[in-house]
Amino acid sequence: MRLSETASVGPFFALRTDDDAGADAHGFLPLGEEAVRLRVATVAERLGTADRRVAASIAFQGVAGRLLSVPLASAVLTGSVPDLADGRLRWHPGATAPDDLLLPRPAALPPTAEPAEQAAQIAATVLHGLLAPLMDVTRTVTPVSPRLLRGNAASSLAGSLRVLHTWCGARGRHREAAHAVAVARSLLTDPLLHDTGTLRTGGAPSFTRRSCCLYYRVPGGGLCGDCVLRGR
Repeated sequence: MRLSETASVGPFFALRTDDDAGADAHGFLPLGEEAVRLRVATVAERLGTADRRVAASIAFQGVAGRLLSVPLASAVLTGSVPDLADGRLRWHPGATAPDDLLLPRPAALPPTAEPAEQAAQIAATVLHGLLAPLMDVTRTVTPVSPRLLRGNAASSLAGSLRVLHTWCGARGRHREAAHAVAVARSLLTDPLLHDTGTLRTGGAPSFTRRSCCLYYRVPGGGLCGDCVLRGR
């Protein structure tokens, strides 16, 4: 399948699809422990923090956003969800979007126009096929609360939704904007994301989470817009 329309939303909604036979030699790795360790180290250095829990949290939130943005936009804009969990996806822990993810010749899951069915496909392939195992690996590398990581995944989904919703609205694609909300809302009912926060959709979507990603502990950091600590 082609992901050019998905990529038009922005680099966070894109990934490399070229057939790079030497991907591993170029720094691309499976989404496993080696990649997570390297990514946590990279994030710690970029943020200037020695707190590995903070770096692990932010690293996970970043890749969660990448893995959720692509299928969400694809579902909304093309009616098809790419299969990111077929074992061919590679991650470059030192690169940035869109060059951090590589999926040669992506295959599409069976097309459907129903938001709940698209959400079920994304849940099966991304939430449970990729992010749940990645949570376990992250906690092996650095002790981080599973509740925090679940909240990070939900926050990433909400952030992707806001960007996609704004992009659709700016182009008069209001049906697609509403469709994006429906898919995201359905995803938030999945057991992995359930009770992680509150999504409000009266106008531009907004989300308030029930946990904190720890970004406030970064030198010069503060509270994120959806942080549970903002109301305290």
